Amino acid sequence: IARTTEGELWGVVPQKGKILKMSKNKILTAIRNNKPSGAPLPDIPLFREADTAPVEAFSAMVETGGGRIVQVSGLSELNTMLPKLFPGAERIASLIPEVDSNVALEQVQSPAELETVDVAVIRGQLGVAENGAVWVTEEDCGHRVLPFITQHLILLLNEDDIVSDMHQAYRQIPIDQSGFGLFIAGPSKTADIEQSLVIGAQGARSLTIFLGTRA
Repeated sequence: IARTTEGELWGVVPQKGKILKMSKNKILTAIRNNKPSGAPLPDIPLFREADTAPVEAFSAMVETGGGRIVQVSGLSELNTMLPKLFPGAERIASLIPEVDSNVALEQVQSPAELETVDVAVIRGQLGVAENGAVWVTEEDCGHRVLPFITQHLILLLNEDDIVSDMHQAYRQIPIDQSGFGLFIAGPSKTADIEQSLVIGAQGARSLTIFLGTRA
């Protein structure tokens, strides 16, 4: 295929050995004329919820995936629990006002400045029972890289915000209200080297979910 100075395309049909001459406009016009008519997207039904209660199923999936569930009755408990759960943590970045933080996220100019964060505390918007994932938005993270660059990740989630499956989750997520959002489940794992399981291979080394109820 070659283009001439006049903007025309030349093509060769190998089967017949013929040279065809066709302008770009003719090609684009032919494509437009051959555009199929649109079809409505099918309705996706809500499937029957699992027999297990969402909170119970969610907790089981998180622990199966290598995460940890910690039940809390109020935000006042978090500052007491953090030193016990992570005794060696020095730099704590918290997006929860009630949790003490010694990392001034509003002053961070480059994501690389967060590489020494030991513990990040972030609020989760929605939990999914079928896979133990938590929906987090850019506003929750402060910086997009924070949930992945920290050594240990804590997500704060309300039990009332746990749904049965991904179908219900997508029905509740306002995707047009945030420039960035993702489901987080973990920590990451790999076992493709000598069949040895490594937890926290990429991203945060551990995931802890503080699960509570609204006051």
